[in-house]
Amino acid sequence: MNDVMLTAFRHDAHKFTGESHEDAREEFAGVPVNQSVPQGADGDAAALSRPQQQQEQTVPTHNDHYRLSLLTGETAYDPGEFSRATIESEIADLIAIEDAHAAHEQWLTSDVAAAFNESVYHPYTSLKYHTLLVAALLDNYRAGHEFADLRLIVDPEGDVVPFRTIYDGNRFALRIDESADGNPSARVGSRPWRSWASAWNRLTAHPLDTDRDKYDMTLDANLRRMQSWSAALQYIEDYAEWRPDR
Repeated sequence: MNDVMLTAFRHDAHKFTGESHEDAREEFAGVPVNQSVPQGADGDAAALSRPQQQQEQTVPTHNDHYRLSLLTGETAYDPGEFSRATIESEIADLIAIEDAHAAHEQWLTSDVAAAFNESVYHPYTSLKYHTLLVAALLDNYRAGHEFADLRLIVDPEGDVVPFRTIYDGNRFALRIDESADGNPSARVGSRPWRSWASAWNRLTAHPLDTDRDKYDMTLDANLRRMQSWSAALQYIEDYAEWRPDR
């Protein structure tokens, strides 16, 4: 299982370096990368976050692999915060992890992965959360779960389920799984599509205080309008870091 799950965490290494699929190297940081993910998990995760028809540039003024922030509209790459050499070193450390469980935990907390988009055509998407979605889908598929049976589940913060947790913040965690174990949840959908708002709106209970907290109200209102899963998950992370009251 370890090697198969590591494929999920390494399959898009070329997006860190700006290489195309066709020109992507087969090895990075001494490990095999850019390999196909089994059982269609990569394609399904991509369909959750961006259109799959012919690709067109959606932001004409932005044409590189650094993510644009939905919160600020600015690029996530800050040359004053980290140099290109630092980024390359952190990417190598992230990609070269040899234990799949450790890789999952590292991706959940990675800042460098959050600086990149999953497609230059859709710069608001997040490579970090695309990769975590790929891993969650792959692990579920390997367990025999069908996509239509999967649920978005709200867990307590810090309650990380190997491979299936897709977000872990300081207030709650989110995972993709078949069984909610009594926690708030909603079906992901009958097929892979940009269904974030649909799932978020149908949660049986919400982790945000939308009755009294104005920041939670704003966050919730914006999440109810987003379609892309990776962009929405990244927005939750960015918003939590930005909040001036915490």
